[in-house]
Amino acid sequence: MKGLFKSSKARSPAELVSHLRDLLIATDQSTASPTRNNTKKMSEVKKVILEMRTILYGSDQSEPTTEACAKLTEEFFKEDTMHLLIVCLPKLDAGDRQEATYVLANLQRQKVNSKVLASDYLEKNLDLIDILVSGYENDDIALLYGAILRDSIRHQVVASYVLNSEHFNKFFGYINNPNFEIASDAAATFKELLTRHKSTVAEFLSKNYEWFFKEYNELLESPNYITRRNAVKFLGLMLLDRSNTSVMVQYVTSVDNMRILMNLLRDSNKTIQIEAFHVFKLFAANQNKPPEIVNVLVTNKSKLLRFFGSFCFDKEDEDFKADKAQVVSEIESLEAITPSASPQRCEIPC
Repeated sequence: MKGLFKSSKARSPAELVSHLRDLLIATDQSTASPTRNNTKKMSEVKKVILEMRTILYGSDQSEPTTEACAKLTEEFFKEDTMHLLIVCLPKLDAGDRQEATYVLANLQRQKVNSKVLASDYLEKNLDLIDILVSGYENDDIALLYGAILRDSIRHQVVASYVLNSEHFNKFFGYINNPNFEIASDAAATFKELLTRHKSTVAEFLSKNYEWFFKEYNELLESPNYITRRNAVKFLGLMLLDRSNTSVMVQYVTSVDNMRILMNLLRDSNKTIQIEAFHVFKLFAANQNKPPEIVNVLVTNKSKLLRFFGSFCFDKEDEDFKADKAQVVSEIESLEAITPSASPQRCEIPC
């Protein structure tokens, strides 16, 4: 272990990264049981991380310099320092973990000669993303790894990897974690995956439409209020994004999808009702409604009109009023296209 504990004088970026790497290797190989030597290593790791943070963020006495940040970034992504730091994070104290995530977040954004080195590194080390995603299965590190994962998803290569791997399917379970904080964190990561890189997301949704929306509709019908609220709000964001126009057109031709939204209009929570309305209006506004959609709307016309006649909330704006008026106008003008022996009914409250 000789040489692991250096003097406190200012160290260059190269020295800091080299020293941190040596400390992390020793930490990774050590047992979980606390020893005097382990305590010293943890203390030294903390010092190095704080020095790195000062280089990246500056201090009360000095601003960060481009040269020092670039050199630190170059050295950090040369070998496996990022991998070692993430693997060893659970062994650090809570405060030290937070400082380390600040350093990782900054380094992932740094550019050296106009290149984001973190993106190249992660492309060659996607097994690190496997570790981060799996963190949601461990309550002790879920929030820690979730925050780092969201920073990593900023890189398109990472987002594409997660979306097209078996990991993405797991998020439907992570979102339903009984631990509220973990479920919320997983939902934030899920949203980042489906909004950050629009062309990648549009391609993914087009290729995986059937299974994705089958799983997603289960979120919309979840008995958990928070899950339903987040799911219907995010659905609106997805479908109204111009890059997902083709997906939206496909979604609003499904009578089963419309049934779910009509049921959400009945939800006891006003926020869910309003978010459901912003999706339901897409079905009503569709000028190429399939016959089965038209017939369901016609069958329920009187109930729908009565419902929207009293559908309001405290802070209505002009856009909401205009949207509601358009929906009412569209429903009023509908007539059944084909006879239906047993029309589908989606009960709307009187």
